Amino acid sequence: MGSHNSNHQQQGLSGFIADWSADKESFHVPWGKAMMWIFLLSDTFVFSCFLIGYMVMRMSVVEPWPNASEVFALEIAGHHIPLVLIAIMTFILITSSGTMAMAVNYGYRRDKNKTAVLMLITALLGISFVGMQAFEWTKLISEGVRPWGNPFGAAQFGAVFFMVTGFHGLHVSIGVIYLLIVAYKIFKGHYEETGKYEIVEITGLYWHFVDLVWVFIFALFYLW
Repeated sequence: MGSHNSNHQQQGLSGFIADWSADKESFHVPWGKAMMWIFLLSDTFVFSCFLIGYMVMRMSVVEPWPNASEVFALEIAGHHIPLVLIAIMTFILITSSGTMAMAVNYGYRRDKNKTAVLMLITALLGISFVGMQAFEWTKLISEGVRPWGNPFGAAQFGAVFFMVTGFHGLHVSIGVIYLLIVAYKIFKGHYEETGKYEIVEITGLYWHFVDLVWVFIFALFYLW
């Protein structure tokens, strides 16, 4: 009787595994890609909460909200140019999405060198973006902007700006490290052994997500 139950349980377990495997195969989605999509979905909820909270707070504040054209302007050759740094940062991120897409394309062609070089270019663009963001933060802090107040208007501006752009900047920094590690492993021929370049597409999913989030931050913080 005990032996019969044991066999029955074993069959049940193997049957469950077989069903699970069949489900996985029917979608043709590698585990790495599926897990990245799940992570990005959860991250979408976090950014959505931040941005919706920002919009609700901004519409409910009594004090006037700082004018983005004044706060984020740069003095170049004696001229006061609004949003010039932000425009360059946005252009850099959009360009990096293009180089990342090309890297994925060459990855599927198994072109090791071009894939790695394009990923390095994408990482360099990401580093330049973070550097510009650090410059922007330094400029605002030197002008008296703090998480608890600022000389331009509503006190909540500093807190929400530093939190949301800082959280996005952290994502870009992690993405740069991710890109450099994968590019290094491609140069070393790690993926030549397995014959799979899916990691390049998975990295690309993360990078495109970070770029897409910036579009919403750009629209809501700098253009609104």
